[in-house]
Amino acid sequence: MKTLEQLTTNAITLLKSLIETPSFSGEENHTAALIIAWFTKYKIPYNKINNNIWAVNKSFRETTSSVDKGKPTLLLNSHHDTVQPNKGYTKDPFKAIIEDGKLYGLGSNDAGGALVSLLATFTYYYHREDLQYHLLFVASAEEENSGPQGLHSILNQIPKIDVAIVGEPTNMQLAIAEKGLVVFDAVVKGTPSHAAHPNNNNAIYNTIEVLKWFQEYQFKKTSEVLGDVKMTVTQINAGIQHNAIPAEVNLVIDVRVNDAYSNQEICDILERESPCTQITPRGTRLNSSSISPAHVLVQAGISLGRKTYGSPTLSDQAILTCPSLKLGPGESKRSHTADEFIYIAEIEEAIQLYTALLEKAII
Repeated sequence: MKTLEQLTTNAITLLKSLIETPSFSGEENHTAALIIAWFTKYKIPYNKINNNIWAVNKSFRETTSSVDKGKPTLLLNSHHDTVQPNKGYTKDPFKAIIEDGKLYGLGSNDAGGALVSLLATFTYYYHREDLQYHLLFVASAEEENSGPQGLHSILNQIPKIDVAIVGEPTNMQLAIAEKGLVVFDAVVKGTPSHAAHPNNNNAIYNTIEVLKWFQEYQFKKTSEVLGDVKMTVTQINAGIQHNAIPAEVNLVIDVRVNDAYSNQEICDILERESPCTQITPRGTRLNSSSISPAHVLVQAGISLGRKTYGSPTLSDQAILTCPSLKLGPGESKRSHTADEFIYIAEIEEAIQLYTALLEKAII
């Protein structure tokens, strides 16, 4: 068995390879092969469903006693897909470059650092037989685009999950809640006409009051951890030529949902109260998520000097129904930016903290 120091070195080497291997959402087959190579190297049996790679610890596979079968299962999860590189890159996004302690490259911060750190942690504990939890590791695909072949597509094919650590950049602080997301397509209608003639029902002008409504509307219930629901109009589309007043304006509305509402409740409110002619949710499965501050994982993190907070950004937590904790190296504000990077020291710290957290919580 490799030492934690050796695993850390190998994890950083793996991250460099992941950076230099394009893995846009839905196209992760080559990074999946790199993760499989890690499991092969350490002689850990694995499973592959589409581009999702998963494995369980040795004692879980060999469990025969009813007592051990009754142990809860802890998921360690992060994703290996990336967004397209930001056009502002000055460095090669597919070249792992180390400068001043920073490892540059697409996916280094979101979420390669968390992925390799959790993988090293899982490998470190793979042979341990004194765990109070079964361990399940999943390197998931299609997280960035919430695609159809991501983590949610395999939940009915992997062991039942009782609690999860989702690896995303949180500065290794404890995100004990995460906002959900509902995206709406809305329509504001009017009377189409030639621009040269009077028209008191111009769909574009009608949109002014609609935009003001969305800007000023406040959902009544707030959350102690996640704050208020945040609703933002993010896209407007109307018209095809300069001399024709369009029949309608199409809007896209991004709603970040706190844990005081279900996604369906948000849909019901907007369908009932919004001044749009039509408003339709694209889906309701990306729910808010949380874990009790009293949970053993959270308490273990607090004892290690970590702080709790609520996260406004979305992750694979959104499709989990179990309690989940978001925790990982790097900083969320670096994600999807030009010249994305993670500090080497952040990965080293993450592996130390992940292993210490599990030592306190599940040993």
